[in-house]
Amino acid sequence: MYSLLIHNARIAQPDGSIVEGDVACGQGRIQHIAPQIDASAQETLDAQGRLLLPGIIDPQVHFREPGNEHKEDLGSGSRAAVAGGVTSFLEMPNTAPATIDQAALDDKLGRAAKKSVANYGFFIGATPDNLEALNSVNPVCGIKIFMGSSTGSLLVNRRDDLEHIFANGDRLIAVHAEDEARINTRLKQFAGRTDTAAHSEIRDNQCAVLATELALELSIQYQRRLHILHLSTHEEVDILRRSKPEWVTAETIPNHLFLNVADYERLGSLVQMNPPIRQPQDNKALWQGLRDGVIDFIATDHAPHTLEEKQRPYPKSPSGMPGVQTSLALILTRYAAGDCNLVEVLQWMSAGPAQAYGLIGKGQIAEGWDADLTLVDMDTTRPVKTEEMFSKAGWTPYAGRELTGWPIYTVVGGHVVFERGVIRDGIYGQALRYSPTGDIQPS
Repeated sequence: MYSLLIHNARIAQPDGSIVEGDVACGQGRIQHIAPQIDASAQETLDAQGRLLLPGIIDPQVHFREPGNEHKEDLGSGSRAAVAGGVTSFLEMPNTAPATIDQAALDDKLGRAAKKSVANYGFFIGATPDNLEALNSVNPVCGIKIFMGSSTGSLLVNRRDDLEHIFANGDRLIAVHAEDEARINTRLKQFAGRTDTAAHSEIRDNQCAVLATELALELSIQYQRRLHILHLSTHEEVDILRRSKPEWVTAETIPNHLFLNVADYERLGSLVQMNPPIRQPQDNKALWQGLRDGVIDFIATDHAPHTLEEKQRPYPKSPSGMPGVQTSLALILTRYAAGDCNLVEVLQWMSAGPAQAYGLIGKGQIAEGWDADLTLVDMDTTRPVKTEEMFSKAGWTPYAGRELTGWPIYTVVGGHVVFERGVIRDGIYGQALRYSPTGDIQPS
């Protein structure tokens, strides 16, 4: 008997085609796909011709646990994830304490096993002093380097320390690329500014460009696998378009695609983040970079703070926004408008992150692959509502925006975990498995 049988779905194929049929899941995997499956299952769903996508993978979230559970925790963050169609996430190390050794990683894995309703993986954070741990702690999806200071205590900004990390080991290095020296210089230049728009001037495009150029230089020098997180500027897109080694990948996030400095007037510090929102020309360049393949996929950098914290006067307001629940619908709205195609959506939201991080069995709908799925409604457009957000933050910068492609059902490991606005009890995700060779075919 199958655990789940989905009838009458429009099944998204890796090549962007759509096949009408049924999907049967069991033992955590997709066991059979056919035009019609006549079999018994613990649960049967009628998709009614809706679009079935592989589970979305969000490769950059901050779920704040341990240390800041009043903002978010692995339970609430993962509930927001599955409500947005996200079945797997990679979580960042700037918690309190930071994830910089095996004990801290084991603690997170134990917490996630008890409360995460989505599949989970974790980065290890780099410091100037934990090189041995960076190359021995397991299981991790990669090493996170904060080249510029952001939320948390992790910072590696001296060239000698960065070079030491790039020169030793072979794990993927993911960088928050902002130049700390330039940030500090411009903080002095803009001292006394209390308008939130100053944030984008202090951490200007050049802050990102300098750090990205350095990371690329070190990656090329040491032939080290590099991923550039939350790319935000047109200059960085141009740099990668001119020279992007095959071992380098990059992502952008919805905040840098859909928001820009004009939004400060309406939303103030709610749209304050690192790296900051940019100019409309940067929005345009990032979209073009995605379409050209210069940018490989989309993450969210889901980084929640309470509304009370965000409403502090700048510069005391913290940087970061929630986003894991709205990312898929934002992109599917552009798909519905004809601004991108289904192949691009699948690459940006699922297959790309799976390939980059070597996530075994993830990223497509095929027999033998993990049964992580999201069924979306492409026929209904409705507004983003704060009361429907599962994040502890309780707000979203996209409130009121009309979106198409909201998830109706989200399936994790062959079991429905999210159904029409409700999270089911008793279903939990699993720790992600990583391929050392990059071959993510399920065994």
